[in-house]
Amino acid sequence: MPAFSADDIRDYYDRQTGGFLSLGEGGAVDAIHRAVWAPDAQTADEAFHFTERRMLEWLAARAPAQHDHQHDWWPHIVDLGCGVGGSLRYLARHRPIEGTGVTLSPVQAAIGTARCEEDGLADTVRCLCGDFNDVPLPHQTADAVMAIEAFVHGPTPDRFFAEAARLLTPGGRLFLCDDFRSDEAPEGAQRSLARFERGWRLNALLTPETVIDLAREAGLELVGRRPLTRWLRLGRPRDRLIAAGVALFGWLPLERTRAAHVVGGATLQRCLARGWVTYELFEFSRTGR
Repeated sequence: MPAFSADDIRDYYDRQTGGFLSLGEGGAVDAIHRAVWAPDAQTADEAFHFTERRMLEWLAARAPAQHDHQHDWWPHIVDLGCGVGGSLRYLARHRPIEGTGVTLSPVQAAIGTARCEEDGLADTVRCLCGDFNDVPLPHQTADAVMAIEAFVHGPTPDRFFAEAARLLTPGGRLFLCDDFRSDEAPEGAQRSLARFERGWRLNALLTPETVIDLAREAGLELVGRRPLTRWLRLGRPRDRLIAAGVALFGWLPLERTRAAHVVGGATLQRCLARGWVTYELFEFSRTGR
C-alpha cells in the first residue's frame, strides 16, 4: 500500500506551491524543480530548463520530413505532474506546440491556467487538475511525454509507464527526470532515505534498474540515460544552514509538519552527496504500433 495517498500529495502541493514560487530559486521561471548546471547552461533559465532544452533538440530532429521547416509541425506534448505549467510554456515560447499538463493540485492548475492566459497561450497550452495515471486524452495522442520530479510521488509506477505508453504515438518519447535510489546505498542510509521520502511525500523512490524494467514491460525502450547529480549545486550556504538546523532538531518529526519540504530537501542533499540517491534524465521510446 502506498505510503501517501493522492490527498496527501495534493495537500502538500496546495500548501507549498506559493512558497516554492516566491522563495525558491526557480520561482522566477515558474520551475518547481532543480537547476541542472550542465556545461551548456549559461543562465538560470537554461539550467532550470535542462530537460526542456533536450526535448527541443529531439523535436527539431523528429520534425516530419514533409515539412520544410520544423515550425510547420505542432507536436502535442503532455506533462505528467506539470506544476504551474512552466515547462510547457517554456517549450511554447521556443517553438509552436500543443501542450497538456496534469497536476493533482487545484492550486497549481489555477495558477498555470492564469499564466497561460497571461502569456497568450490559452488556446494551445492548458493545465488540468487530475491524476497523471488517468489522463483524459485519447490513445496515441502525444508526440512526447515528460515528467520532471513528479514520478516519485506516484503510488503505482507501473501504471505511470502504462499511461505514458498509452498516450504516446509509436516512436514518441518519454522524458523522465527525477531522483532514484542507488543500488549501492548501504544499510545505514535507510533512515535518511525514509526521511527524504516522508518529507517530500514520495511513493516511488526506485532504483534505475527497476524503473527501466517497468518501462520495458509497458512497451517503452530505453534510448538515453544522463546522470545529472554532478551538475546540481549542492552545499550552498543556505543549504548548509538548513542542514545544520535539521541536524539540531533531528529528533523532532519535522517531516510531518509544514517544514516537511525543508527537512526533505536537506536530507536529499545528504543522500545525493553520499551517492545514496542519483538525479538522472531517462529517455524512453514508445515501441510497437
